[in-house]
Order: sequence, then structure tokens, then C-alpha cells
Amino acid sequence: MTTAGGFVRRALMVAVPAALGVVAIYYAGNLKSLPEPTEVKRNPTPVRVITLEPIDLVPRVSGYGTIAPVREWRAVARIEGEVTEVAHPLAPGDIVPAGTLVFRIDDSDLKLDLANIDAQLAASKVKDDTVTASLALAQSDLALVQEDLKRQERLNSQGVVTQAALEATRRQELTARTKVTELENQITLNGAEREVLGTQRASLERSIGFAEIRAPYDLRVASISADLGQYVSRGQVMMTGEGTEAVDISAQFPIGRIGPLLRLAGEGTEVTDLKAKVKLPAPEHQVVWHAKVERMGEAIDERTQSAPVVVRVEDPQSQSVAGERPPLRRNMVMEVELSAPKRKALVVPVEAVQNGMALVVSAEGVLEKRPVTTGFVSGDIAVVTNGLKPGDQLVVTDPSIAVPGMAVKPLEDDARKAEIIAEALGQAAQAPKPGSGGGAGGGKNKEAAQ
Repeated sequence: MTTAGGFVRRALMVAVPAALGVVAIYYAGNLKSLPEPTEVKRNPTPVRVITLEPIDLVPRVSGYGTIAPVREWRAVARIEGEVTEVAHPLAPGDIVPAGTLVFRIDDSDLKLDLANIDAQLAASKVKDDTVTASLALAQSDLALVQEDLKRQERLNSQGVVTQAALEATRRQELTARTKVTELENQITLNGAEREVLGTQRASLERSIGFAEIRAPYDLRVASISADLGQYVSRGQVMMTGEGTEAVDISAQFPIGRIGPLLRLAGEGTEVTDLKAKVKLPAPEHQVVWHAKVERMGEAIDERTQSAPVVVRVEDPQSQSVAGERPPLRRNMVMEVELSAPKRKALVVPVEAVQNGMALVVSAEGVLEKRPVTTGFVSGDIAVVTNGLKPGDQLVVTDPSIAVPGMAVKPLEDDARKAEIIAEALGQAAQAPKPGSGGGAGGGKNKEAAQ
């Protein structure tokens, strides 16, 4: 029995593997091809879009520059002397109205010189009167001598008067004529001397007028270098001031920014045709002054390669309000915004058209990359001139999660669209409501416009 049991076990040990091998070979043909994979249907990825349409655009560019007064004045002493009067108050920063007596210089010496000239003129007139009277007598004497000479010549021709007597009469006539000539010359010389004295008198009167130094126009005191009791010399600068009627800001704009703005404004538009605003950036409060473009600057800045444009703010002093609108002072850094007339344009977020490409949602609901051309870029917006059309759904979602060809579900981003519309008009956008999906750009600073 034991021998028979062992035989059966050995037979099974050989038969079972053999049977398994036969079964494997039998089913091997059926296992050659794997079952067809079943397609997994994924839900479309939601992406934020804005549907494009022409909107109102106020094209504008911004630059920065410093303030300089339109007019500067220096009070220069044109006579020498002691300062006897000074306006009060008079300190750097004070406003001095036009016509105010700022300084008075002692003119006593000049007035003494003027009195001396007047005395010389009076003496010259007396001398003239005396010489004129003497001239009348000398002319009468000359007339008598000339009559006597004629008589002597007639008698000499008749042989009645000797030649010696005739010569004596001729010498008398010459002496009388010389005296008349001297007196006439004296009168002429007196007249010339009076003209010199008159010129000297006018010069002294003019110098006396320089003793008072008055403000030629409304100005703000910049510096003072003379005070009461101080002796000043001719040509010394006593004070400097700046006119308050207007200030200029020479703002720098990168080369290539002004040209597109002028092209959007229309053919033939000059820089001076653009509108201008001057802004003083401040946290949560931006103060704005209306300005006028005066001219282009004289040279390109070699370091920044930017072009200067000079704008002017008229009467900034009267526009200042304590605590709200500061007065415009020299060297303040200001933002200058140049703008062209309003027009319709396709305006998009600048981040949605990076490197000349944009993502749009096609009619089939998939992302499509499209080349675009921008004609004007300002801040966070760009004007598309080619590649997009009204009705296109432009993707404004982060490009890292938006891949061309993927199926998407477009969600209109009304908050971002409102921001674009507001920025295109140069207005502050309303902060997006929580959950609205608003993009960057909300909550701009308010402007306190004039």
C-alpha cells in the first residue's frame, strides 16, 4: 500500500504541471490583444474671459519731472550804501505782492551830489546872464569902432589922416571884435557845460530811483543775502525770488511712447495739441492740476534715453488748499500725464497679449493661440490693431493653467472688464466684490481733481 501511494503522488506531481502548461498554451492566443481602453470624459476647465468689443479710450502716457518756476528774479543793488528799510515779513517762502518795497538803500550822498549839480546849473545861468549883458556892450563898442574905422579910412584916402592913426583905429577894431568873439564863445561853452550838468543830473536822479527795490510781480522769496543796516555794494545780489503766476514741469517720456499717442490722436496732431495733467502721487489721495503742453524739451537725456516735454500749470498758488492741495514748489517730483481725444478701440489687458500672442476660446470650446499686434500700450492696457475682433473671448486666466487645445468652460470676468473700461478712460475702477473673480487692477487710488 505504501508503494502504491507513493507512485500516485509522483504521478500527480508530473501530471498537474503538464496540465497547467497545456491550458496556458490553449488560452495564450486569446490573451495576445489587450481590451480596448475606454475613453474617460473629463469636465472642461473653467477659465476667465472677457468678450471683446470696442470701448471708449482716452489714450495717455505718463512721465515724471521736477518743477521749475517760469520766472526768476534777483534783487541786485545798483547803487552802494546802507540798507535803511526792509519789507516785513521777508523770509524764504514768504509771498511778496507785486510793487512791494523790498529794500531801501541810503541815497543821501546821491541827493547831495544832485544838489551840487543844481547849484552849478544855477551858477551857469547867472554866468550866462552876465556874459550876455557884456556881449551886448561889446557888440555896441565894436559897432562904434567899426564906424570910426570906416571914417578913418575915408579920411586917409583924402590925405587928412595919417597912416599911423589909421593903423591904430584898426587895432582898436580888432580888439573890440576879439572881445565879442570871446564872449560869444563863453556863452557857447556855458551851454555845453549845462548840457553836461544836465546829463549828470539825470544820471543822479536815475540812481536815486535805484535806492528803492520793489517786487516786479508776485513772487515767493527763495533766499535773502542782505539785511537792515548792512552796507551793500553795487552789483551785490540782495535777494532771489520766483514768480508765482505759473510753474513749468519738464517731464521725461521714454522714446517711442509719444509717437503712438500722436498717431492715435490723428494725422497732423502735434505734441502741443495734447491735453496734460500734473499729479502728485500720495497714498490713497492723488492730487491733480490741469496743465498745458508748452513745448518739447531741447535734448534727449543721454542716460535714460527719454524725451522731455514741458507742461505749464497756471496760477498754482491760488489753487493750493492747506491739508489737501499743496503749493507747487521748485524741485518737487511730479507725474505728468499726456492724453489724446477720446476714441473707440479694442482695449485688452496687457498681460493677456504677452509676446505678441493671445489665448482665445474657439467656437468649439477649446483654447486657441492667436498672434496679435498692439498699436499702443499704457499701464495695464493695450490697444489691439490686428489679430482680434469684436466678439472674441479673450482668456485672462493665468497662462500657466491655460494650455492651447484644452477644453475649457469660459466664465465672463465682468469685474476685470469693468477695470479695463475704467482704466481706458483714466478713471479709478471700483474694487471687485468678493467672489466676483476680479483680476489685478482693482482698488485704484482716488483722484482729487481740480
